[in-house]
Amino acid sequence: MKRLISVLRDLADGESCVFSASDLAGVLPECEQVGVVLSRAVKAGVLERICRGIYFYPVRGARRENLLFHAAARLRAGELNYLSLETVLSEEGVISQIPMNWITLMSSGRSHVVDCGKYGRIEFVHTEQRAGELVGELSYDGERRLWRASLKQAMRDMRVTRRSRDLINEEVAREFV
Repeated sequence: MKRLISVLRDLADGESCVFSASDLAGVLPECEQVGVVLSRAVKAGVLERICRGIYFYPVRGARRENLLFHAAARLRAGELNYLSLETVLSEEGVISQIPMNWITLMSSGRSHVVDCGKYGRIEFVHTEQRAGELVGELSYDGERRLWRASLKQAMRDMRVTRRSRDLINEEVAREFV
């Protein structure tokens, strides 16, 4: 546990304070029971568990409003993922209701909803699209550490995935697309 705390103090800052279990296992190569150490760290209040395999090290200056986004980035680091659907449409004002503590991403991985307890939920929706097909429709959000769809792409994703369009203000959407 002492080694973990020492490593976290060296690694973490207000911008980088969300770690996967494999990140932490990599910095504790001599430890054979990383899961036990992480569980004890959570019980001791050293770490907060965001969801299975993702941990938050609360440091001064950490911005909690982006924790769900950072957790999503760490959960599917090996996949193509981008913010889309209701998350983007809400932020662009095309949907009148703002989904609280729920973010939606398109992913080359399988569709799945991840429960992150008090932090909210992350919904991954499978897409067959490849990165090359999305050139010009995605921009990188450095604060959230995720790619973000354009409004046009988010509307396309809504159609392709057959999501409910009941909350979409079509008049506002036409202004942007």
